[in-house]
Amino acid sequence: MSIANSLKTLLSQTAASCASLIKIALQSRPVGKTPVPASGRDLLILGNGPSLTDTLENHPDFIRGKDLLAVNFAANAPLFESLRPNLYVLADPHFFLPGDDEKVYNLWRRLGAASWDITLFIPTRFRKEAERLLTASSSKHLTTATFNLTPIEGFSKLKRFAFRHSLGMPRPRNVLIPSIMTGLRLGYKRIYIAGADHSWSRTLWVDDSNRVVTVQPHFYPDDEKERERVTAAYAGIHLHDIYTSFAIAFRSYFEIEAYASALCVEIINVTPGSFIDAFARLKL
Repeated sequence: MSIANSLKTLLSQTAASCASLIKIALQSRPVGKTPVPASGRDLLILGNGPSLTDTLENHPDFIRGKDLLAVNFAANAPLFESLRPNLYVLADPHFFLPGDDEKVYNLWRRLGAASWDITLFIPTRFRKEAERLLTASSSKHLTTATFNLTPIEGFSKLKRFAFRHSLGMPRPRNVLIPSIMTGLRLGYKRIYIAGADHSWSRTLWVDDSNRVVTVQPHFYPDDEKERERVTAAYAGIHLHDIYTSFAIAFRSYFEIEAYASALCVEIINVTPGSFIDAFARLKL
């Protein structure tokens, strides 16, 4: 590498590190003691991609005996009560902000009605909103814990320090990123990922009015209202914005893999046809 390129890299890393320190000061909050010690079992993160249906139906022996982490609207799925995940992660502001989304209402109701112990991980910035949403629940089985969604970039030592102390994480483009970071925080030595198709580019196009159209299928059916919400969320967003967002997510997985390797933790993707290229793969 030339001296000019080395200097450019140094300046870039310095600027990113300074920006991360400012974000930590402004956005990060104490998360407290790690609430759930690892059980000694492996962790299986259940993403909501369409391939999860195949995993659940055809590989029950693989699922059995592992701690399970579910995300987003999984609690509304019929299989929620039979899977009985002991960990749950919500990250999108949509789950915490006031609104009339019946699916969000049902999500909180079903979480509160769970008859087994669940630790729900939520961003620190939404702690009060989550408490308000759980006010009507008298569940003795649901406890909450927090994490910081603060994006951390810059020098490796700074990133590792911030990750280790739960001050932030690689840029959290989607819920899988805080989910994996939660698994690392809890001390799991082997983390499997299912339902992480990430094949969004296959269902992405531009119509004749130059509007970007995206279809993001899940293992559970989405109703018309949810499709309308996604369409509204993407209004005014251009194709280059979406591909930039994709790149951020896939780059974050390499950051996570590097951090996991430093902790001697295996992350194994068992999702058939997954577009994630950062983690080791296993075909079930």
